[in-house]
Amino acid sequence: MATSDRLKVLTDYFPTAVNTGQCLVFISEDWRVELREQKNPTFGQRSNMVPIIRVKVFKKALNGEFVPGHYEDFQIESISELAGQIERYIQYAIGRNIRENV
Repeated sequence: MATSDRLKVLTDYFPTAVNTGQCLVFISEDWRVELREQKNPTFGQRSNMVPIIRVKVFKKALNGEFVPGHYEDFQIESISELAGQIERYIQYAIGRNIRENV
């Protein structure tokens, strides 16, 4: 499974992200954030709709494991607006600017 074209473009917007080939990952001592394109459209959804980018936030637990927290799905056609809204969401979720570091 290769990284989608939308995730490849988002890599330019988020230079601190690591491209794993399946998703973009921001990682720090306390947080892990994943951006992944959702491939399975819901029943009845047309194939020409804008892809969904799911943003998952993980917090490091006391035992050192990253525990899944919340996630949000973004379905915005404009890639620059999509990147801006994702950046804003992550900043509010973790309280840090992801362009510098997570």
